[in-house]
Amino acid sequence: MGKINRELKEIVFIIQSQSNSFHSKRAEDLKRGILKQAADLGKELPTVLLIHQMDKHEGAWTILPLMRDFSVTYGRNSSWVFFCEEDTRIQVLKLLETLGRFDRSKEWFLGKALYDEESTIIHHYAFAENPTVFKFPDFAAGWALSIPLVNKLANKLKSEPLKSDFTIDLKHEIALYIWQKGDGPHLTPVPEFCTDDVNSYKVNHCATTFSNFLPLCGEPVKKEDVFVAVKTCRKFHGDRIPIVKQTWEREAALIEYYSDYAEISIPTIDLGVPNTDRGHCGKTFAILERFLNQSSSRTPWLVIVDDDTLISIFRLRKLLSCYDPNEPVFLGERYGYGLGTGGYSYITGGGGMVFSKIAVQKLLASKCRCYSMDAPDDMVLGMCFSGLGIPITHSPLFHQARPMDYPKDYLSHQIPVSFHKHWNIDPVKVYFTWLAPNTEDALNGKKDGYNREDL
Repeated sequence: MGKINRELKEIVFIIQSQSNSFHSKRAEDLKRGILKQAADLGKELPTVLLIHQMDKHEGAWTILPLMRDFSVTYGRNSSWVFFCEEDTRIQVLKLLETLGRFDRSKEWFLGKALYDEESTIIHHYAFAENPTVFKFPDFAAGWALSIPLVNKLANKLKSEPLKSDFTIDLKHEIALYIWQKGDGPHLTPVPEFCTDDVNSYKVNHCATTFSNFLPLCGEPVKKEDVFVAVKTCRKFHGDRIPIVKQTWEREAALIEYYSDYAEISIPTIDLGVPNTDRGHCGKTFAILERFLNQSSSRTPWLVIVDDDTLISIFRLRKLLSCYDPNEPVFLGERYGYGLGTGGYSYITGGGGMVFSKIAVQKLLASKCRCYSMDAPDDMVLGMCFSGLGIPITHSPLFHQARPMDYPKDYLSHQIPVSFHKHWNIDPVKVYFTWLAPNTEDALNGKKDGYNREDL
């Protein structure tokens, strides 16, 4: 047992946690579980840290800004930093055995490998000639850095600070940063890092598994408690709005279409804000004001989507059962801007932006507004909420792009809430394959409607 004690103490566990009460509680539960397994094995407990509590950095969730702290604090007495999500399930003994196969004095980057089947916009079309060559880790399975690699990254960050840039798909960007165009290690795939469900027959060899279901905390939120605002403009009334009506509109009890032109047949509402080619900040703030001042003002939740967002309101209502509408909640797919040097996080608009009414009240009570009518609305909202100290809550179930833009293995452990864009796809087919209310069973592998592979 002596060897195990020594090795266990040498692993630093980092849970990629969030400060929203639902998420922080799940992360604390996971931490307790890890420490209990450790105690049951013997004595010395490992260090288990929650990333949202390291909040000297607004960008702690992007991980690279923490490397120097990790190196200073753990660089001498530890062997591994092991990262995981709040829903990752860990068999501590199996994890120890797995890490024990690797020489801890060398630079290792370990994980469950994902790759792009075709080059994708969310990775800036990297490796366009052969996108399958570049592997990046599925965070859900957990991933690990050996301490020599942490120290190397810390030194590099000391001499060249992170650029002020966008964070779009963190797992891919971290893998690129570590690889250093060939000067650093590639990801080493580890078969014991798994994303199968804990109850699957496949998991006997796994050190990690993932609870891959849609969170549900009691009853789904009532249909009438979710107000849906669709941003559109005259030129898309003919082609995009009919798709919404054919697919997800019937799932929404309260829905309005906001445009630069009132068309009775839809009907759209002209907010008196001229359409802009990009950004739409003026329109979005007009929607927020209207939501607060309207008769629907008793509604606790607001969702703002684009006219080419495909969304499951049915699943969103389940997901929202886990959040407290009396807290300021701003939920969706999180991106970052300039987080290496300060900056802020934001919810990317195309996948859908979800607000609790309290969040909208606090935002509008502040003086934070668009710096121009065509400023990017999602980024301005991120900046405003960051200034108010209201955290952004990330859910990987919202998607800024199309199903084909994500690795199949990554989507295989999700019950998605949204996708975005009609470009080169049949959006109706995508909706009925991935998002329609009866597809849950198919996504869980019980039966299949359309073949998901083709989309």
